[in-house]
Amino acid sequence: MSGFFGCASVRDCVADVFYGTDYHSHLGTRRAGMAFYNGKNFVRSIHSLESAYFRNKFENELPKFEGSKIGIGVISDTESQPVTITSHLGRFSVVTMGRIANINDLADEMLANKVHFAELSGSDINATELVAVMISNCSSFEEGIQKVQQKIKGSCSLLLLTNEGIYASRDKFGRTPIVIGKNADGYAIATESSSFPNLDYDFEHELGAAEIVFVTSQGITQIQKPGCRKQVCSFLWVYYGYPSSYFEGINVEASRNNNGGALSLNDTETEIDFVSGVPDSGIGHAVGYSNARKVDYKRAFVKYTPTWPRSFMPANQSMRSLVAKMKIIPNKALICGKKMAILDDSIVRGTQFKDNIVKLREAGVKEIHIRVACPPLVYPCVFLNFSTSRTTFDLYTRRVIRELEGTENFNDETVAEYADENSEKHAHLIEYMAKQIDADSLKFQKLSDLVKAIGLPKEDLCTHCWDNSSYME
Repeated sequence: MSGFFGCASVRDCVADVFYGTDYHSHLGTRRAGMAFYNGKNFVRSIHSLESAYFRNKFENELPKFEGSKIGIGVISDTESQPVTITSHLGRFSVVTMGRIANINDLADEMLANKVHFAELSGSDINATELVAVMISNCSSFEEGIQKVQQKIKGSCSLLLLTNEGIYASRDKFGRTPIVIGKNADGYAIATESSSFPNLDYDFEHELGAAEIVFVTSQGITQIQKPGCRKQVCSFLWVYYGYPSSYFEGINVEASRNNNGGALSLNDTETEIDFVSGVPDSGIGHAVGYSNARKVDYKRAFVKYTPTWPRSFMPANQSMRSLVAKMKIIPNKALICGKKMAILDDSIVRGTQFKDNIVKLREAGVKEIHIRVACPPLVYPCVFLNFSTSRTTFDLYTRRVIRELEGTENFNDETVAEYADENSEKHAHLIEYMAKQIDADSLKFQKLSDLVKAIGLPKEDLCTHCWDNSSYME
């Protein structure tokens, strides 16, 4: 998904940007970067995170940023950033978060107008550079950011660092969050509000969909008011968001507890000895399930974190699968001969779930009942980078549909039938999945219950992954 953090302060803000960006490490896999304006120059650094942690890569470089009172940082799931541009508007640095679905069309349009791009991401167009160039071709930063919002399909939230302050722009439909915190010295801008408390920032404002603000150490100036429509990514509460964060005023962990509780209400006939959550994002759902059903919560397995604390690392899929397999360790003393319910946030590719069940069977568990905190993922994400890959058949649900249909050439109507939780094909889908992963039973959350657990109206949430209902404009 990616995440960013910015700061405008009356004092040196390097430490705040460093630690604030590090608090977003759960949101990205590949690259990280920081950029500062030190009163005279723009100073920038970018590193790969595929073999190391953010803090280890950047800690030794902090002295070169010393004295800076304005800065931005990013954990990126995709391209190298920040991108720094020298333009007729002045020098500026920009970081982005989201996914530009029409990036090739926009690039072709700009190339036809004799604009060029650097080879920052191999042969691919660097999305952040494209945004920076779009902005630099306008008559002002404000006009440039508005143009980005108008022309991009998908989503693109951004921070733009100038020598006077930071522009923050939330994507047109608010799919990704931006929050602002305040302390005695200035302001911080972040994706995750959980980055604020330990840096002594208090929540001040959450940008609405399409809202644009300009932030300095002295205050916040609204450039563009929020739009009328929003579709916030539901996975912020299901999976992406850090437990202590708030989005749209709703706490992530509280929402997960509600979600697990809703799952338990539809599961009263299944006999279990205890419930457990897959570390880490399944735990909040499992606690809610346990509390609502009044069944013990136990740590049936633990995650080995000293060397592999991040669930996303490394970026290579085969290595990521191996690391995921190594991290989860079952506790035989708690599970041998027991009937257990396991809660997880979602089933994306299915590989990790199968591996976990094999481990539990080997440890002597009697029955395994899988409960998933969202409906089956049927449609790849076209707005962010979650569940996005080269083929739709990387999604476990799509592969099962292919097997059930006996062909990969099925149409959208067929997919919609399997996505309909009240259809016979949907019931057959779940039954087939349970057999494949060797679960004694398998149940997914109902979309209506998930929406209720989050607490926003359905029309304010992006639920594209499950029902293909969200719009692309």
